Amino acid sequence: MSESGHSQPGMYGPGRRRRRRRGERDIGPPGQNLSGPSRDREYQQRERRDGSEDPPGPLIQKTPIILAKPPGDRAKPPQNTATSGTPVLEKPIMLMKARDEGGKPGTPQETAAQPSGPGPSKMEKEGQRPTQPVYQIQYRGMGPSASSSAVDPMVGQAKLLPPEKMKHSIKLVDDQMNWCDSAMEYLRDQTDMLVVGVIGLQGSGKSTIMSLLSANAPEEDQRSYVFRAQSQEIKERGGNQSTGIDFFITQERVIFLDTQPMLSPSILDHLINNDRKLPPEYNLPHTYVEMQSLQIAAFLFTVCHVVIVVQDWFADLNLYRFLQSAEMLKPSTPSASHDSSGSSGSDDGAEYYPHLVFLQNKARREDFCPRNLKNMHMVVDKLMAHSHLKYKGTLSMLDCNIFPGLGHDFLTTEVNMFLLPVHEGEGEDHLTKAGTYPLFSLLPGYRGHPTFSYMVSKLRSQILAMPRSQLSHTILTEKNWFHYAARIWDGVKKSSALSEYSRLLC
Repeated sequence: MSESGHSQPGMYGPGRRRRRRRGERDIGPPGQNLSGPSRDREYQQRERRDGSEDPPGPLIQKTPIILAKPPGDRAKPPQNTATSGTPVLEKPIMLMKARDEGGKPGTPQETAAQPSGPGPSKMEKEGQRPTQPVYQIQYRGMGPSASSSAVDPMVGQAKLLPPEKMKHSIKLVDDQMNWCDSAMEYLRDQTDMLVVGVIGLQGSGKSTIMSLLSANAPEEDQRSYVFRAQSQEIKERGGNQSTGIDFFITQERVIFLDTQPMLSPSILDHLINNDRKLPPEYNLPHTYVEMQSLQIAAFLFTVCHVVIVVQDWFADLNLYRFLQSAEMLKPSTPSASHDSSGSSGSDDGAEYYPHLVFLQNKARREDFCPRNLKNMHMVVDKLMAHSHLKYKGTLSMLDCNIFPGLGHDFLTTEVNMFLLPVHEGEGEDHLTKAGTYPLFSLLPGYRGHPTFSYMVSKLRSQILAMPRSQLSHTILTEKNWFHYAARIWDGVKKSSALSEYSRLLC
C-alpha cells in the first residue's frame, strides 16, 4: 500500500513481478551463471566431521548459568503445599563450598549466587554435585510435611536430627559372646552420657529393675518392658531370659547394659544337655560358665560409670568372692596416646573404677528396721574393705526421706546400698488387714516402708545423679565409648590373666 493507504496498481495483479527470496538466483541461459563462481562457494554449506551443522550467525560466547533462585522467589512458599493459617518457617540451608586452590589465603569464600568469573565455576556446572555435603538445620516445631518437602536428593542434604528413639533393647554381645555393631546407629558425638550396668544371680530381678530405671513404670505390663523379664513358664522351668549383654539408651543419653545371670545353673544345664562344643581352652562346662561371668563383670567394671549388684537375699558370700575375682581380672585402663588432645591432665598410671551400688531386691519388712539396716551396711563394708571399687559415699537412703527420724550420723559405715520392697503385683501385696474387726477390715495392712513405686522413683533419681567421671585418660563421646568398649571386650576375651585363672580352676 502507498502512504495514502490506496493500493498501487499492478501490485496484486497477474503482471506483478515476484520478489526474489534470499538465496535465489536468476536463471540465465544454459551454461551461463550470472552470480559467478564465487557466489556459488559462498552459499555452499560445509559439513563438519561429526555430522552437525554450523549454527547460523556469528559465534557468540555462552553466558554462565547460575544455579540459584532470585531473591524474590526464595521467600515464596511452594505452590503444591496446602495453605493454612499458621505461617510456615523456611529452613535455612548452609552451603559449604570448597575453597579454590588458586585463591589467596584470607579472602572470604564467595557465595553460590555470585559469579566468580567469565566462565562457570566447578560448583555451577550443570549436572555436577558439590564437593562438600550440604547440611540442613531443621527448626523446632516444623511439621513433617515441611521437613520432607525441602529435601533435595541431588545436593545430598542431611538433616541434623536426633537419633531414633529406642523402643526395646538390642544386643551388644550375643549369646555366643560375639560383639554386635547394631547399637552404633543410636549414638551421638557428644560427651554428656552415663553408662549403667547390672550384674546379679539368676532370678534376682535384674532385667525388671533396669526396665524400671530406663523407660517403664511399675504399673505397666511386664511384657512391654524394654528388657524382657522372666515369664512364668521360664520361672517354672528354671531357665534364664537374658543372654549376653543387652543395650538400651534413653533420650537423656543414659546407656543401660543388662547382662545374663552370673554363675547361672540354667546356662550350665544347657551346655551339658545339648552337648555344646566348648572352646579349646576350657575343659569343663562349669569352668566355661564361670569364665563367661567373669568376662562380663570385668568388662562392666571397665566401661561403666555405675554397676548395680542385685541380690534378692542377704547375703551370698559367693557373690562377694565373685566381685573380688572380677576386680582382680579387670583390664587396666589404656594409657593416653602421645598425640591425644583430650587428656585430663592426670597421671597415666591412674586406674579408673566404677561406682558400685548394692541393691537389695524383694526386701522384707524386717529389712527396713533401722537396726537391721545398720548391720547390713556394716557387713558389706567389712566384705569390701580391700576393694578399689567406689562402693561408698555416692548413694544414701537417708537422703530419700524414707527414715525421717534418722540423721546422717546414724550409719557410721554407710555404703551404697538401697532396699526395694516386693512389688505389689508379685503376691505379697495382699498384706494382713489391720485386725479382724469389721471396722478395721477395710484399712490396708502395715507395710513398714513406702510403696514400691515411690522407692523406684527415689532409686532412679539417686542413680541418675551419680558422678559421671571419665572412664579413661581421654574424654570419650558416645561413639568413641562404643569403639572403646569393643576394644575392651576383645581384650577381655583374649586376656592372659583370665586364661591363667581358668587353668587354676581346672
